[in-house]
Amino acid sequence: MDKEKIITLAIESSCDETSAAVLEGGRTILSNIIATQIPIHRKFGGVVPEIASRKHIINIMPVIDEALSKAGKTLDEVNQVAVTYGPGLVGALLVGVSAAKALAFSRNIPLIGVNHLEGHIFANFLSSPDLKPPFVALVVSGGHTSLVHVKDYNSFSLMGQTRDDAAGEAFDKVARVMGLPYPGGPQIDKLAQEGNPLAIDFPRALQEKGNYEFSFSGLKSAVLNYLNSMKLKKIEVNKADVAASFQHTVIEVLLAKAMDAIKETGCDTLVLAGGVAANSSLEKRLRETTAKNKVNFYYPDKILCTDNAAMIGCRGYYQSLAGKYSDLYLNAVPGLALQDLE
Repeated sequence: MDKEKIITLAIESSCDETSAAVLEGGRTILSNIIATQIPIHRKFGGVVPEIASRKHIINIMPVIDEALSKAGKTLDEVNQVAVTYGPGLVGALLVGVSAAKALAFSRNIPLIGVNHLEGHIFANFLSSPDLKPPFVALVVSGGHTSLVHVKDYNSFSLMGQTRDDAAGEAFDKVARVMGLPYPGGPQIDKLAQEGNPLAIDFPRALQEKGNYEFSFSGLKSAVLNYLNSMKLKKIEVNKADVAASFQHTVIEVLLAKAMDAIKETGCDTLVLAGGVAANSSLEKRLRETTAKNKVNFYYPDKILCTDNAAMIGCRGYYQSLAGKYSDLYLNAVPGLALQDLE
């Protein structure tokens, strides 16, 4: 079969979005349906795993049906099924994995287990048809912050990742202590536009050259200590300044390490990936700095920054070209990490 005509049905259910997509070839999205649970979890201030799993069970088949219908395809026309098997919430992952295994078995078509984080990187291929490896990928999501040297479609080298809190996690936790609604990242980004990013000098960890690991736990604690200190002194807090200063600190850390990684690898291209890629200030600073240093810069469309099945389908397609399929013993791996892949 012509590889450009391969139809991939993709499924994503790692956290609180139930998504299904249909792709033709690796980069043509025929449909990308996302059922979000944000309104349900907002009242709890974060994702409740048990509730998320139950909603995935309700949503999974209608979302798959809608994806096929919108794409104008039937299950008979699907050549392979790609699904996120980690990282994520174990109950949520199991819903998607079980559905994908059932479809692959019943239709006798290949099953492809996809690393969710690799999917985020591959979202850039969907937004930018001209993008090709090699490049450096800065992955910034709710649970992960990593720098990856993408040498080819199936060859990665992990340069560094977070030791504790990821950037997105720190955004959500700081937003929570500031009394901002869930999800916290977009709220911090919005509030920061009204503040002074240099108002408060928050600490930055692991700043030595050649260190590509991240740590945002200390920064999160520094913000909490600042807020408590101001409360004890009965001084009114300028929340916009806190948000702007916190966000500025995170972005400058990400920026410095990403540009160092570009120099180390000799790549001339940087791509941004993950949910925090939707942060307007991060995208702006990376765009400005890469332009100044004559480095190509790519980032996904906003809808592809969030958890979605289209990125899983794209990653699954390139795995299939390399013969990297899964068997029906595929299981959810909630702690799955980004790893070197040669």
